[in-house]
This record gives sequence, C-alpha cells and structure tokens, in this order.
Amino acid sequence: MSYEVIARKWRPQTFEDVVGQDHVVRTLRNAIESRRIAQAYLFAGPRGTGKTTLARIFAKALNCEKGPTPHPCGTCAACKAIMGGSSFNVLEIDGASSNKVEDVQEKILSSVNQLPVASEGGFRVYYVDEVHMLSTAAFNALLKTLEEPPPYVKFIFATTEPDKVIGTIQSRCQRFDLRKISQADLVGQLGKICKAEGVDAAPDALLAIARGADGGMRDAESALDQIIAFTGKKISEEDVLGVFGLVSRAIVEDLADAVLAGDIVRVLNRLDGLDKAGKDLRRLVAELIDHFRNLLVCIELGGDASNLDVTEAQRATLRAQAGRSTASAALAIVEELIKLDGTLRLALSQRTLVETALIRCARASKLVDLETILKKIAALEAGAPAPAAPVPAAAAAPAAERTKDEGRRTKDEGQGTKDEGPRAKDVVEPWGAPPPPAARPSDRPTVRPSDRPTVRPSDRPTVRPSDPPPGIDIEQVRNRPEVKAALETFGGRIADIR
Repeated sequence: MSYEVIARKWRPQTFEDVVGQDHVVRTLRNAIESRRIAQAYLFAGPRGTGKTTLARIFAKALNCEKGPTPHPCGTCAACKAIMGGSSFNVLEIDGASSNKVEDVQEKILSSVNQLPVASEGGFRVYYVDEVHMLSTAAFNALLKTLEEPPPYVKFIFATTEPDKVIGTIQSRCQRFDLRKISQADLVGQLGKICKAEGVDAAPDALLAIARGADGGMRDAESALDQIIAFTGKKISEEDVLGVFGLVSRAIVEDLADAVLAGDIVRVLNRLDGLDKAGKDLRRLVAELIDHFRNLLVCIELGGDASNLDVTEAQRATLRAQAGRSTASAALAIVEELIKLDGTLRLALSQRTLVETALIRCARASKLVDLETILKKIAALEAGAPAPAAPVPAAAAAPAAERTKDEGRRTKDEGQGTKDEGPRAKDVVEPWGAPPPPAARPSDRPTVRPSDRPTVRPSDRPTVRPSDPPPGIDIEQVRNRPEVKAALETFGGRIADIR
C-alpha cells in the first residue's frame, strides 16, 4: 500500500474538522440548515488555509444522501465519490491551466444544463481553483450563467488573489475571506497529529514549524512530514531549525534586545554566528519585522499583549521590552526593516545589507522623539525652583557704602567740564552690541554736564540674557540625555536658559 502524506491523510472531512476558519464554517452551516444556499461562492485567502477543503465539504453537505445537511455522513455513495474525486456531480477545474474561453465552454457551459446524477446527490457543483487566472473572455463567458444558473447548479470559486477577479464576477458571488491560521491553532493541530502518529515532538519544535508555515495548515503538515522523515519519531527544536534554516525564538528575542539596547557589538556578533550557521537571513528579517511589529502594538496598548498571536512566553518578553523602549523607536526600527526586506531579495551580499540596517536600527533605538523631549523639559520646569528676581550688584553692598558712593558720583557729575566726555562706567551698552568706531577729535561732540546721562545703580543690568537663572547649573542641563539628543538631532546649541 502506498504511503499517504500527512496533508492528505489529515485533510478535514467535516465542518467540525476545519481549523481556524470558524466564521466561514458557521455561515455555510447556517445557510444549509436554513436552505438559503446561494448560486455562487468565492473563497479568498492565502495558500493552505482550507479553500479546497471547504469546497469539498460543502459539496458533500449538498449531495449527501441525508442532505442537504451540515453534517455529511461520509459513508454514502455520494460522499465517497466526492472524497475520491470521482463524482459525476462535482467537477473540479484548475483555473491556471484551463483559463481560456474555450475551456470554460467545454468544461462548464456545455454541461450546465444536464441534470445531476440522482445516485450521487441532487446538485451539480463546479469548483474552479485559482479563478483569478481566467482570461477576461472566459470571465465574460460565465457571466450570464453565473447570474441565472439552473436551480441545481452551484459554483464555488477559490483564489489567492481576489483583487484580480473582475467586479462583475464578484458581484454575483457570496465572498468569504479565509484568514491565516494562528500559531496556537497550528501548534494544537500538529500536536494532535503527532500524538495520533506516535511522534514525540517538543513544544518548541512544533512552534518552530508553525512559525515557518506562516499561517498555512498545509505547509505546516508538509513540514512535519519532512521532519519525521529526517529525524524519525522524536523531534527537537534544533532538528526543525537545522532542516529549514530557521532561527530560534530565543535568538530572535536576544537580537531584538541587543538592537533596543543599542549594543552594536552584540548585534554584529550574533549576526556573524547566524550567517556562519547558514541561517536564512531573509527569514530572519521577516521574524524581526514580526517581533518589532508586536512590540510596537504592545507599547501603544500600554503593555497589553493579549490580542497578539504569540505564546505566553513571548508575551512576557514583549512586555519587558516595551518598558525599555518607546513607540517612536519601535516604529523607526520597523520601517527600516521593511525597507530592508524590500531590497534584500535582489542583493548580491545579503549579510552586508542586514548588518548596515541593524546598525541603523540600533542607533535609532536610542533616539529620543521630540514629544518625549518636550515632556521631560516640562517636567524639569515644573520640578525646578522658581528663579529668583535679579538683584543689582550695588544692592548687595552695605547701605552705608551705597550712600557714600552715590554721593561721590553726584559730586563728580556736578564738577564736569566741557572738554570732559562721558566716562566709560557711566555708558550703558546692550550686551553683545558691537563697539562704536573710533571717532576723530574733530568729530567728537561737545558734551555738557547737563547732557550727560545719569545712571542710577538700580538701572544697571547685572544678569546677561545668556546667563542661566540662579539655581540652574548650565553644565548639568547640557549633559541631560534629552537635551543632548535634541542638540544632535537638530544641530543646535544652547543659546539661553530661562
């Protein structure tokens, strides 16, 4: 007896067996129970998520001898014929190879008016896989029949690219969007298969397979089949990582930690080890994008990671990293990694691109966004003591000396002569103002004592605008991380502290 691969052996045979598509299963079952069965359905979704499986189960539900029923028996002649692919009432067409208008006319339109074979059910079902590959002429040939088919004819279309299906076809169908299957559901189904097959698989090994499958059940089951052939009945995480060139979850999280800490040396050393071990760098970048995306969501939700498709251990790691990072830093890293992923496939030296991108990410993780700077400055201002009012220098001297000095200055001002110009100490210039050009003797104006300005001690400025207010250490302010980051980011300098 020939070997049957796991993906075919464990293909769901009833609606209850379908994993991760509850929204589609519930609608189809309710439609059958209430006899509200449409003439055409469009299943859209990524590969390996159950489009063909659902189409076959739906066909069995319609043609089962108990039916139409949401619980096909799987034992009657109609169910067996559909499961074996030999039913006269269910015709499966590959839209990629039969995409011409002649193919549509030969395989669909020529037989659509024929009654179904009574022994195999009461409905004729046409299932077209990868329907987006049909030509425009082939689509147009279907339009009239699709809109008003005979009551016993049902159409089911499947596609991985629904945007390529013309609008006139979509408007005649009920559309169902199948989702990527969550890691938890994939791990659960793989564990169930391993238990039934007598395979001892470590939980981390199943998680690694689920991560590599990227939401596709068929891919996960095919990978499990390959690993069993490689290792036998006992599977470890190292076996999975070695066969598929994946990176362990712990290494991805450690590399992310190094990036967030700005530890470029650790980033480069870790990347060197992964490259020498033959790991897939493109897959590594995809893992990092997914990790930092989850981190960004966790930060924005205030540390809540309950809605993320990760394990509990991964949630704990994300919460810890969220406390050491900011949304701006995580967003900058994600954008840099997405840019890297777009150019990596065409690069001759992938390692060089990954190294330079991760260095930029490590530097970006230490940048402080403007909003954070403003918040910290506001907090500093709120917590700093209020600057004291400027005190004139003369006011600090004893009162007797101030009185004596004022009297002496008044006497000196009254004894001035016509040839005597204003003294330097009586002239007040704004701080930073350029000195006036030297005047020739003939250009000097004659200043009478009465014209000379009288400056009171209280009028003399004693604090320059560039001087810090009392109680503020300018070096301490300059050395603050947020101020340094602002100066480096905008190329500025400290002009004034108020």
